[in-house]
Amino acid sequence: MSDISRRSLLAGAAATALTAVTARAATARPVTTNPVWAAPFQTADGFAGTNTLGQNGTTGGVGGPVVTVRDTDTFLDYCDRNEPYVIQVDGIMTFSSKQGLRSNKTVIGLPGAEIRGGGLDMYRRQNVIIRNLRFTGADDDAISIQQSSHHIWIDHCELSGGADGLIDIVRGADFITVSWNNFHGHSKTALLGHSDSNAGPDTGKLRTTFHHNYFNATEQRHPRVRFGEPIHVYNNYFRDNRLYGVASTENAGVLVEANYFQNVPHPIYSGYDESGPGRVVQRDNIFVNSGTPQTLGTVVEPRTYYAYTPDHPSTLPTTVPAGAGVGRI
Repeated sequence: MSDISRRSLLAGAAATALTAVTARAATARPVTTNPVWAAPFQTADGFAGTNTLGQNGTTGGVGGPVVTVRDTDTFLDYCDRNEPYVIQVDGIMTFSSKQGLRSNKTVIGLPGAEIRGGGLDMYRRQNVIIRNLRFTGADDDAISIQQSSHHIWIDHCELSGGADGLIDIVRGADFITVSWNNFHGHSKTALLGHSDSNAGPDTGKLRTTFHHNYFNATEQRHPRVRFGEPIHVYNNYFRDNRLYGVASTENAGVLVEANYFQNVPHPIYSGYDESGPGRVVQRDNIFVNSGTPQTLGTVVEPRTYYAYTPDHPSTLPTTVPAGAGVGRI
């Protein structure tokens, strides 16, 4: 169904639902111009915080109206609008397949908020924040960032139990940060670069920062990378990852820095399955009951793009489970 058709069909229901939300807001949880996502920081760090491609960091829907949505149709209607919005999600939004999320949006979950059965898709979009949301049981990817989308920040979410990937960053997407998320109950966690045959659009792009994520017994792809450089994986806690931790393939450039690997038989691969080797540098990581990491070549330093100070990796088994996921911002 076209964007115009779907918006037309939803317009009446959305207007009715918004009226009800506004009426309830006076006595329940009011719409506010000081949204809950403002703490602990208003813009992303890592690659999503960079000033490039006409975007000075990632600010999402800041400056636009703050709306609280309590039903799926209203939620999808606001996701599909062109204007900036801070969309506060109150309740469980149940739908199927991947649904579009347009540029200049902040989507933040209030306590108990969940996306169930479907996922969010950013296709040629920019300046999007997704925070404090639980994603469960997606019938495709839970979060898809593709087709040159850029400046996307995924923070303090919980993702589990989907049919495909939990986060896919593909087809020339760029300047992404994935921080303080809890991944569990799944196999294919995070994919950067969807095909060995997509070198042209992906080479030197897919620049993504993964930091302070809890890869909690997920099996693989933390992340798996093709072609992109640099990919910065720092201060994450890898625990009981049965197949592998990080895989750099097809001449990607990945820096794996100051992480804690526990019970991970293959913490770092250069090359995987039918994909050729990628460059990967590891430094200052801790490996406990884990295998020997593979390394290859050199990688562009993330510090050429942004400043950062890693935590000591010995602290991560305490700080990351305590701070990652929903309800902790």
